[in-house]
Amino acid sequence: MITLHTWTTPNGRKPIILLEELGVPYETVPVDIGNGEQFQSEFLKLSPNNKIPAMVDDNADDNADDEAGGGPLSLFESGAILTYLADKHGKFLAPSGAARWQAMQWLHWQIGGLGPMLGQLGFFSKQDDAFALERFVTEGGRLLTVLDTQLGKARYVAGDDYTIADIACYPWVMAASERLQEPLADALGKPNIQRWLALVGARPAVQKGMRWKPRG
Repeated sequence: MITLHTWTTPNGRKPIILLEELGVPYETVPVDIGNGEQFQSEFLKLSPNNKIPAMVDDNADDNADDEAGGGPLSLFESGAILTYLADKHGKFLAPSGAARWQAMQWLHWQIGGLGPMLGQLGFFSKQDDAFALERFVTEGGRLLTVLDTQLGKARYVAGDDYTIADIACYPWVMAASERLQEPLADALGKPNIQRWLALVGARPAVQKGMRWKPRG
């Protein structure tokens, strides 16, 4: 069984989408970051950085020989989780070659650029700081333009195939479309981004992952 500790943020939705795409059994443990649950000692054991998501795979060593040891594998950081799951199940990430590294470079682009910048813009859009707001509007728009240019060359983010790069980017662009439409209207309205949002958003696994909410 895979246990995913997560919340209703773009990063938290990424592994849910992939798990739904893979069709493997999993359970979720909500970590309410608004109430500081990410700082609890039990979660810290899974995620030393106090960030969601974190995952435990009880069957991480199911293909290992008995003498190799192993056992449950605990991972934090969404990019590491996506890569691990894609590799383990042989889907949504090429095993080798150029196609693999095309997907990996766009995955890391999202992790290092698109997510952090849109996250900062979301924060400063609620603050009285014109300098910071202008900085992150400019950078957020630039990154979305980079994405639009790439999508003008290929059907999906990393090429003709749907990969974990799309899964990583989609929740962030959707969050921006819902919450940052005013400052990023020009960038979000670009035709290639709109085409891609419709294409990825039509996938049932994506829809289910984006609808996930903690029970209760």
